[in-house]
Amino acid sequence: MFTSVKHSYRLFRIGLTLARHDALFGLEALDISPVITNMCKWLARQNVDARPGRRLTLAFEELGPTFIKLGQALSTRPDLVGEDIARDLADLRDNLPPFDSKIARAIVEAEFECKLTDLFSHFDDKPIAAASIAQVHYATTTAGREVAVKILRPDIEAAFARDMKLLYWLAEIAQRRMPSWRRLKPVESVKIFADSLRFELDLRYEAAACAELKENTANDKGFYVPEIDWQRTSHRVLTSERIKGISVGDVAALKAANIDLAKLVEYASQAFFNQVFRDGFFHADLHPGNLFVLPDNTLAVVDFGIMGRIDRESQLYLAEILWAFLQGDYLKVAQRHIDAGYVPKHQSVELFAQACRAIAQPILDKPLHEISVAKLLGQLFQVADTFEMETQPQLLLLQKTMMLAEGVGRSLNPQVNMWKMAEPMIADWARAHLSPQARVKAAASDTFEALQRLPTLLKQAEAIVSRVHDGGISLHPDTVALMRSNRRVNRMWLTFAWCALGLAAAVVALEWL
Repeated sequence: MFTSVKHSYRLFRIGLTLARHDALFGLEALDISPVITNMCKWLARQNVDARPGRRLTLAFEELGPTFIKLGQALSTRPDLVGEDIARDLADLRDNLPPFDSKIARAIVEAEFECKLTDLFSHFDDKPIAAASIAQVHYATTTAGREVAVKILRPDIEAAFARDMKLLYWLAEIAQRRMPSWRRLKPVESVKIFADSLRFELDLRYEAAACAELKENTANDKGFYVPEIDWQRTSHRVLTSERIKGISVGDVAALKAANIDLAKLVEYASQAFFNQVFRDGFFHADLHPGNLFVLPDNTLAVVDFGIMGRIDRESQLYLAEILWAFLQGDYLKVAQRHIDAGYVPKHQSVELFAQACRAIAQPILDKPLHEISVAKLLGQLFQVADTFEMETQPQLLLLQKTMMLAEGVGRSLNPQVNMWKMAEPMIADWARAHLSPQARVKAAASDTFEALQRLPTLLKQAEAIVSRVHDGGISLHPDTVALMRSNRRVNRMWLTFAWCALGLAAAVVALEWL
């Protein structure tokens, strides 16, 4: 009871801020607390002349760090808020007033239990960036190396913890009261948001993400990830190599520096493709503020707080549907969704294929340089909503990242399509993973993995049967009778194992030949 009262009061204060910006439509749609909503609406009596998404963006900026992060997360979820609102929320930036440099210095000294001068010979008091989570100062180490020092805002963890409890409460109510929202998994979506924030609130995780990306892309031409200074990195402080370059968003400066923009787009497209399909781990915040061009035409990336992962199954799904779209095989697009379990089997394959054709044809009929793969995916997810497709958060994050990457590519060279530049890599990847030979090889690999697990499974089965015989487990008589035939079952497993081993050996032999 006390928790509900506390959350209701907090919701009332948030509602007042939303009402002042005429952005209460979100709470009204949830129908969570009509009394609070109507009271806030009456007190504010606002009618702002702006798009709904723009009004919500301004309200989130006023509500502070948690809601700025929430808005950024919702900008990747057009299935929840709609395409127009998601597009406006994408404009949310972390430009907040900085906290005092004396506090920043004190945090660094507390983290490393030493004086600042023991770590840095110079530390700029004026931060170069102040975001919702942290702010960044330039500094020089005692060894003379120029670095960027990222420092968490004071008391930020407590503020986020309070707001996350409220979001969980709202999500649980929405899931109970609105059956149509269950498919969108509001509680699970809040958990994903909370998990991502938990990682951002421990800068060691961000440092680890940076190090992993650097390791993955070490041999990639034209792409650079800064090095982490682990001796000066902790829970609340991250120190990395300082990047000196021109922002990707400053096209005039890039041209003045004789940067090859077409080559830059090529490097960007190759880097993005490698991260998604080769490594399954990608930078998910590729706006111009995080991308810089070095004098040798290399693209450097910073800020690793938002990263994405995509598993092998999702890689194959994405590659297959894009390949089918480009070939105009809409029936295959629809069938792949149903086979993967993303769309229920009771849905009509033919109708879904027709819907896929309706969204793809207008996009794919455009001139090559105007084709947007991100837009195609976004509209596909919208159409799939009609066919009860379950939300795939990892693909939505990827689609948002694609949109950012395409925007950067077009700003550098409007006449070039970054996916066309990556076509040779896409073709090689498709041959390696989507061809019949590749599928047989993958099946053989899965068989070997199953065989490796087989002895453990048999031992576990024998242990269970032994415990049953000893009276250690109370089972239904029919179950006991079935398990007493374990010798016959073991022989069956052994026969299967030899057959699978023979099949795998034949596949390997064919592959070798």
